[in-house]
Amino acid sequence: MLHMVAKLHYVEEMAQVDIARRLKLSTATVSRMLQKARSLGIVKIEVMDLVAPNEVAEELAELLGLKGVAVAETVSPGMVGALAAPLADLLKEAGFASGSVVGIGWGRAIREVISAGLPRLGGVTVVPLNGGLQQSAAHFQINEFVRQAAEQMGGEPRFLHAPYVSSPELRAAFLADSGVNDTVSLWDKLDCAIVGVGLPHPINPPEASAATASEKALTEAVGDVIRHYFDHDGKTVSWEGEERMIAASREQLGRARLSIAVAASPEKAAGLIGAVRSGMVNAIVTDTATAQAIISMLMPSRG
Repeated sequence: MLHMVAKLHYVEEMAQVDIARRLKLSTATVSRMLQKARSLGIVKIEVMDLVAPNEVAEELAELLGLKGVAVAETVSPGMVGALAAPLADLLKEAGFASGSVVGIGWGRAIREVISAGLPRLGGVTVVPLNGGLQQSAAHFQINEFVRQAAEQMGGEPRFLHAPYVSSPELRAAFLADSGVNDTVSLWDKLDCAIVGVGLPHPINPPEASAATASEKALTEAVGDVIRHYFDHDGKTVSWEGEERMIAASREQLGRARLSIAVAASPEKAAGLIGAVRSGMVNAIVTDTATAQAIISMLMPSRG
């Protein structure tokens, strides 16, 4: 049925209301089926880029002073896994190998690139960059991301069985646990961090962020990296709860040889700029459309 609906709409150019009438469905059902057909890869919409990804990558690196950048052809919504290949190239070029500590964040982009596959590096230690949430959503399962990433890289996983935020007393108790401390101590030894960049809460669906009321009130924030929020200039935007987080600090992320933000959405252009300016990110893996949106923000006369 999905294939039929997709073919009627995209090949025969039939309007959704006419498809609904022919198949005795509601237009809302037809719309959902078309969205599902795209997410499953039954339908692929390609927009040809006007510039080569490597040209955009060079300009992006120069404008933001990045240590690493990889740009793929523009990806379709829900197909962020296409960034796995350029991410793999960046990791291999950096020469991470036995003894390197690789930190993994959470979020949809991180989930997608890990699902698509990371390169075999051999002997690396893979560690979560923050504690977990009591949420069933797939993009919050950070220990599972670590397990998969370590398996793909041929490394050793270290898990963190602690909440990402709790009371001051519970935080202290968790950090006093030897198992938790062994993992958390690796944040001072990060060679690489792979993180997503969150959207501002006014345009981010609640189910995508599971944000607290304090976080949702951060109207000046353009994004976050593992719940460390910042404005367009990279300045810290504090929230009630940040000091109670069990997560790698801004400084620990900034000291990593390569701290890579993975994102593909022009909506995240401001967030990516802020993440780099904050010092938490020094490398970007993205697509051409997002890269061009970043360049347009940095050089408005170009737009």
